[in-house]
Amino acid sequence: MCIIFLKFDPRPASKNAYRLILAANRDEVYSRPSKAADFWGSNNEFLSGLDLEEGKEGGSWLGISKRGKLAALTNYLEARQNPDAMGRGFLVSNYLTDNLDSFAYLRKVSSEAHLYNGFNLLTADFRANEDTLCYYGNKGSSEPIHLKAGIYGLSNSLLETPWRKLQQGKRLFTSVLNKTLSPDGLMQELLHILNNEELNTPDLEQESQGVGFSKAILQALSAVCVRSPGYGTRTNTVILIDREGNVSFTERTMLNCDITILGLAEVMQKQIPA
Repeated sequence: MCIIFLKFDPRPASKNAYRLILAANRDEVYSRPSKAADFWGSNNEFLSGLDLEEGKEGGSWLGISKRGKLAALTNYLEARQNPDAMGRGFLVSNYLTDNLDSFAYLRKVSSEAHLYNGFNLLTADFRANEDTLCYYGNKGSSEPIHLKAGIYGLSNSLLETPWRKLQQGKRLFTSVLNKTLSPDGLMQELLHILNNEELNTPDLEQESQGVGFSKAILQALSAVCVRSPGYGTRTNTVILIDREGNVSFTERTMLNCDITILGLAEVMQKQIPA
């Protein structure tokens, strides 16, 4: 399970505003092998964490490229999974390396949606003359959509599905955006939201989608920051893209599968080429 909050403002009026503010959690089995965010590719063009699970190596959940491409993935909550389905993480890494634009790529993905278990995928292009953000979920509409400027929340149902955890997190996210903060202050406030362990139960909408899961599991999943035995939030990521195209990518990730140890390192602050 994962959660994403973002503000998309392709042409901010203020010079101190951001074209994108994104705060995301990756929830996963603690023991699943993965690599913390770093540059990869022949020219170190791409920045993301990478899955190292056998058969899924090279997939990702959130990444960005120096060409201004960004992708973010969440799984769709469902008890019954196809064990032979294709790895969803490749949807992110393939987009970063593909030459298709954000909408064309999602159109291509939508034609192959039956090959995957449930997912949601955000793709974006940040360019000198135009920014584009698109969304597709294979449990919803058959066609991807362009997203307008605004604030969005995405968890493990379709975009903006009003799960209590999503609504609560989005309220906190919006309140932070209304403050006047330095980039570092904004990053710290967003990390604080991502580590909110308050349970948001009962939630009939989440429970109805989660038929087949135990009550204890659904209760644990009702928090923005999930904490349960063997599974939970392993990574916090904050991405800021300012008016000029400067990108700050901050990741805090679990070390040695220990929920009491979170390492914090800013791994990128570079100019996105026009």
